[in-house]
Amino acid sequence: MTKISSLQPKLVWEIFEEITKVPRPSKKEEKIRKFLLDWAQRHNLEAKEDKAGNILMKKAATSGYENTQTIVLQSHMDMVCEKNNDKDFDFENDAIETIVDGEWVTANGTTLGADDGIGMAAQMAVLIDNTLEHGPIEALFTVDEETGLTGAFNLEAGFFEGKILLNLDSEDEGEIFIGCAGGIDTTAWFDFKKTAPTKSHQALKIAITGLKGGHSGDEIDKGHGNAIKILNRYLWETNQKYGIELAYFEGGNLRNAIPRETSAVFLVPHHDKEQARADFNIFIHKMEVEYGLTEPNMKFSLESTEQPEWIIDSATKNNLLDALYGCPNNVIAMSKRMEGMVETSTNLAAVKFKNDTQIEVTTSQRSEIESKKYDIAQSIESVFRLAGAKVEHSDGYPGWTPNPDSEILEIAKSSYKRLFNKMPVVRSIHAGLECGLFLEKYPYLDMISFGPTLRFVHSPDERIHIGSVQKFWDFLVDILKNAPTKND
Repeated sequence: MTKISSLQPKLVWEIFEEITKVPRPSKKEEKIRKFLLDWAQRHNLEAKEDKAGNILMKKAATSGYENTQTIVLQSHMDMVCEKNNDKDFDFENDAIETIVDGEWVTANGTTLGADDGIGMAAQMAVLIDNTLEHGPIEALFTVDEETGLTGAFNLEAGFFEGKILLNLDSEDEGEIFIGCAGGIDTTAWFDFKKTAPTKSHQALKIAITGLKGGHSGDEIDKGHGNAIKILNRYLWETNQKYGIELAYFEGGNLRNAIPRETSAVFLVPHHDKEQARADFNIFIHKMEVEYGLTEPNMKFSLESTEQPEWIIDSATKNNLLDALYGCPNNVIAMSKRMEGMVETSTNLAAVKFKNDTQIEVTTSQRSEIESKKYDIAQSIESVFRLAGAKVEHSDGYPGWTPNPDSEILEIAKSSYKRLFNKMPVVRSIHAGLECGLFLEKYPYLDMISFGPTLRFVHSPDERIHIGSVQKFWDFLVDILKNAPTKND
């Protein structure tokens, strides 16, 4: 037994430990699906799987609760797979290495997968804990929430029967979420020609590491630096001054993660290389002033490197640097409906060389207002089209409109007050949840979302607060015990 399996509530942490041992990248959930189905069979639970790979398990009501309404508990089975550059780790085969760090549980150089492994663990604990009191339970585990919401998009109508759904995929204990932002992705492609580098130029490699990154919805208002935007700013300024040549520029990974690391290889004339290094030191100082409070572990490096075999053509280089500089990023507007909530945002998520002739730029937009979601996506499109790139938008996903008159919300608020002697915060979340898509197929659903406290999700700094898991569990159990009856 590892340390986390001795934490409280013991059953939840024991199941979470089992989950961390099963690889579960988005779109590659075969191993976790098999694990869940085998687990259900081992515990004599009814289970079924739909064509998309979503899994539903059922548990009958306990004695005296047969007339209670069916509650659907829901989480997603995939996880964001991010690691530090110096970490040797295979997300398709290796088990997550968990670490107890004071009041927190984290992982060794990778994402922890508490998003949403802890929600899964809570569902599974409910299914096998025979000391609990509750009505009929349906536990829904969806696939590919992190990269495409594929499971929610393709959830079969009639797959579950309950009319109340508890989404266990939120990250702030003491807060109940009753709405979320909708989202859309905008991707741009630059076609380039390979040309020979100038022999009289010095090749340099620049890298930025150590940024906090995090979830592009939940963390977008925290002032975290975007590694791509910061590095591109230096390249753009250096290009204006010396006319650099660009051989390589990559950074970021997932559309819903703020980029933490990025690097580039560029060339400057030999007679300007020392001045370029001096400019770099000045640039570092500026960034430390701008981000010193929010990014204390940010690191910069600039070193000579081997002459590359080729560079991208000058016109594409200029267009790329201009577009990345001009591309909006971060919070665009704060909500006028709910104080302190982000209304609209956009994340410049990744720059990748897809092959020897094309560069791909991935961005992600979110808004609580559907028209504003498309407005910011079109703004991003216009920047990249002006720079000569091809642009496409994803289908996107809808937001979840708050229902302040929700019956299960009133039960949850009363439960929290009774347990912890204070009222929970009720709000919407800027991150995307699957709830909006569930409403399209099950428009009668009464839903809330809650969870324990997680920080820096979608990054290798992801961590979960140990004490909040106990409160999360107690809260969940009490809601189930006090769920409305079928005659209510």
